[in-house]
Amino acid sequence: MQIRFRILFQLIMVTVLLTSCASLNFSNPGVGRVKHYTFQHKDVPVAFNHYRIAFISDLHYKSLFNEKRLSQLVKIIRKQHPNVLLMGGDYHEGCGFIAPLFQTLSEIKTEHGIYAVMGNHDYASCYPDLVGAMKENGIRLLEHQLDILHREGEQIILAGVQNPFDLQENGESPTLSLSDDDFVLLLVHTPDYIENVPVTYTDLALAGHTHGGQVTLFGLYAPALRSKYGQRFRTGLKYNSQGIPVIITNGLGTSRKNIRMFAPSEVVIIELLNAETNNQ
Repeated sequence: MQIRFRILFQLIMVTVLLTSCASLNFSNPGVGRVKHYTFQHKDVPVAFNHYRIAFISDLHYKSLFNEKRLSQLVKIIRKQHPNVLLMGGDYHEGCGFIAPLFQTLSEIKTEHGIYAVMGNHDYASCYPDLVGAMKENGIRLLEHQLDILHREGEQIILAGVQNPFDLQENGESPTLSLSDDDFVLLLVHTPDYIENVPVTYTDLALAGHTHGGQVTLFGLYAPALRSKYGQRFRTGLKYNSQGIPVIITNGLGTSRKNIRMFAPSEVVIIELLNAETNNQ
């Protein structure tokens, strides 16, 4: 019995060690990784060719994502030179953390500023504090709203979803009033939304919520996942039933347990490419 327990303990320690090594990022300390995507599409305006989007979500500040890691996050995002910062919700683990969190995030300066949507934790508590902190720090909250990013006489449209878990109130996508000729980015907390409702005219959706499983079996399977679609929308680039792409981030913080295993925290960087220009 003691031998079996010793072997089991050794296996657990090896797993923890491997997980720690997999999450180390010596060039970007404090964040598991910076994950890069290129997204080529015919509707990306020429003026937005090589446009860089930084996307973060699920900070759960302060959890495993603490003050030191927040400071490192600002440095990491600055180093990536994004043109805009988008944030996907679930920002805090207590009302007292909200003001310093958004004050620090506001130090990230980009061409088009910072845009955000809320997550389920944000609607559950401290919602007025979050709205006030965003407004005070120049962060644009999109709750079933649109905004236009202008560049050299051309534009892309950014749409944000309000509480995607309340489909009775928000079951109609804010993209429905748009055109197929627009390039449309949809920012939403949970990837389930793009399967639950028609998100017509969306060219690319960005979501969080799943934490990449937070604890996975070697990055292949998450025993517990916050999606009714199981492993389908756990992490990475996926597609809904209409073929609309969604990039799902692992997020930065943790909830329930302050542990990640084979689901490293991450900053997502997306580079937009004009299809015609880059296929010549």
